[in-house]
Amino acid sequence: MDKLYIHGGKPLQGKVTISGAKNSAVALIPATILADGPTTIENLPGISDVRIFADLLQDLGGKTELNNGEFYVDPRKMKEIPLPNGKVKKLRASYYLMGALLGKFGQACVGLPGGCNLGPRPIDQHIKGFEALGAEVTNDHGAISIVAKELRGARIYLDVVSVGATINIMLAAVRAKGRTIIENAAKEPEIIDVATLLSSMGAKIKGAGTDVIRIEGVDYLKGCRHTIIPDRIETGTFMIASAATRGQVILDNVIPKHMESLMSKLREVGVRIDTKDDQMLVDGSAGEFSSVDIKTLVHPGFPTDLQQPMTTLLTQAKGTSIVTDTIYSARFKHVDELRRMGANIKVEGRSAIIDGSTPLQGTKVTASDLRAGAALVVAGLIANGITEISGVEHIDRGYEYLEAKLKALGAETWRNSDQEPSKIVMLDRY
Repeated sequence: MDKLYIHGGKPLQGKVTISGAKNSAVALIPATILADGPTTIENLPGISDVRIFADLLQDLGGKTELNNGEFYVDPRKMKEIPLPNGKVKKLRASYYLMGALLGKFGQACVGLPGGCNLGPRPIDQHIKGFEALGAEVTNDHGAISIVAKELRGARIYLDVVSVGATINIMLAAVRAKGRTIIENAAKEPEIIDVATLLSSMGAKIKGAGTDVIRIEGVDYLKGCRHTIIPDRIETGTFMIASAATRGQVILDNVIPKHMESLMSKLREVGVRIDTKDDQMLVDGSAGEFSSVDIKTLVHPGFPTDLQQPMTTLLTQAKGTSIVTDTIYSARFKHVDELRRMGANIKVEGRSAIIDGSTPLQGTKVTASDLRAGAALVVAGLIANGITEISGVEHIDRGYEYLEAKLKALGAETWRNSDQEPSKIVMLDRY
């Protein structure tokens, strides 16, 4: 297994280009199953989740090509086959195959989600939506089996705001008979991205990005070409890393509106942020950082995916900060690792209490999940000495060209691989 090494203490300086959104990619690729012709998605990130999804579409009989960030899929020879185990167990977002296969073939059998261990990821709202559309759902030894003689539109109220359930119901409903209304829908930008792809295929969707989505089912969806949105979580990670290292970095290919909740908190901390069109300047070089309190919420609130790297930044802020995660109760596994580096943090329930202005010292740490890995990368960048990070496979699930981008900004980082450190992800992009 690879390990990532970072020699910290150097401010990040320069310009970085943000990749396509990981959280969009894992829904857009299954969505291509629904088309009756070839589809191309541009600007896909070169991450392990993308490769696994591409392999799964080939297992279903699809023809796929991945080349320089462009994903081509021809689904015309696809057939529904059970996917109870194997590759799906490596994916946190494997459940999107349920909605896509159900919408296309009227049935699906997909193993329960794998990926990062963030505690249970309930899919009860997904199942509620599928059943409302007329499907029968059973759990067969850890695989969800879904069968529908005919999918019919329905009014579905989500008891919990859920990005996954909102997208999954959309995928199933676009080819159902009649009208589907999803109430209390999630409003994340990735949902709009998926709706844009489906609309380009010929789906009739209104209200994506609001809490009520209306879908008129259609019998046919054509292939199309679609460009994925920039990754707001990668954007946020580099914003936090730039600030934490007291650096000055220009981020290119971003949508500043997607970053408003993070920008607000970083400015409270004392970070200067300037925006224009598709660029942002983050400057953490002036003044002392101030403590802030943060509570993660559904969009447009503070993203749970940025809670962990933000916790690292707050170890450098004067005073006591409280970070509360209302989305995932198990998302504080990075705290023990940060303590090993000298951070003064304690966890009480769903909150981390951080006493700041604490120097961090490089040591051996382990990334337990994707965003915990991001938190440890930020910690390594600001720590004295060398930080050795195990569990790099989690980081590779969500960040494209991470070492190359950090090195271009002046960071000293490498892997214990025979390949050149800055090329390790590029050479194995797809």
